[in-house]
Amino acid sequence: ANVLGPGDRVLVVATGLFALGWAEMARALGAEVETLDFGRENPVDTDRLQKVLEADQTHRIKAVMAVHVDTSSSIRNDIRAIRAAIDAAKHPALLMVDCIASLGCERYEMDNLGVDVTVAACQKGLMTPPGLGFVFFNDKAAGRQKANKVSNYWNWAPRAAPDVFYQYFGGTAPTHHLMGLRAAVDMIFEEGLENVWARHANVARAYWAAVDAWGRAGPLRLHVAGAADRSHAVTTLKIGAPHGTRIREWLSRNAGVTLGIGLGMASDDDPGADGYFRIGHMGHVNAHMVLGVVGALEMAMQALDIDHGPGAPEAAASVLAERRL
Repeated sequence: ANVLGPGDRVLVVATGLFALGWAEMARALGAEVETLDFGRENPVDTDRLQKVLEADQTHRIKAVMAVHVDTSSSIRNDIRAIRAAIDAAKHPALLMVDCIASLGCERYEMDNLGVDVTVAACQKGLMTPPGLGFVFFNDKAAGRQKANKVSNYWNWAPRAAPDVFYQYFGGTAPTHHLMGLRAAVDMIFEEGLENVWARHANVARAYWAAVDAWGRAGPLRLHVAGAADRSHAVTTLKIGAPHGTRIREWLSRNAGVTLGIGLGMASDDDPGADGYFRIGHMGHVNAHMVLGVVGALEMAMQALDIDHGPGAPEAAASVLAERRL
């Protein structure tokens, strides 16, 4: 609402459900939306993006909207490469990035990446109950905002530079959320941000190693083939219907472990997305938590008589043992 007006054209590069949801929000605000959909298993093809922008000779496209990590597909997009494609096309569009699922889990440095607007939230890597949203913007985006007519409700100017305290929040401060966020940020900086990023990478690789072991003699597979394209915050797994739902329900009943549903994975062959599940590993997650989930999954596949290869707990433990503090 701050940088786009009714009739403005935006280009959404989609690699999962949440980019498509962002496109719907833009439409609801009156924007014309063009979507480049790269499916649910591949990151943004930046060569294709560059060609689309080069073809926009009149610069009707006002913004490129991307998701850093899509929580549904667990694709991690290369934001630096997306910025490079925009620059190579010599296009003035803003780069707007959703890093709700990656902030605090993946290396994300807005200025270094050349991002103009970032949206984020408190409930994932920042370990706070849902309820706080964040918008970060640079001078280029601020200049675009001043040229737009923005309603008081959406106007970010008084929240970024308030005259009185309540304007930070557009009303009464969400005190308990702020206290929780303060504690979470203290935890992050006590550990060290570089260490937080390294821990998330190590935890993710441990899960990947376990899945590779299981998959050698069974149907379980990582949804995203390329390691460089996988999130360090969430891992989407495919096993074929109905086993995804069977595993989730069994673990919930018998082990007190809750796995994510196959969000956004429905298809004609699997309308309930019963062949998928997700493991979240963001925020305060450590080695014994990972090994607990890996052991619980091993138990579930044994109990449900689902074929799987041996050695997954050992494979995960070997990766976790590589990390030294």
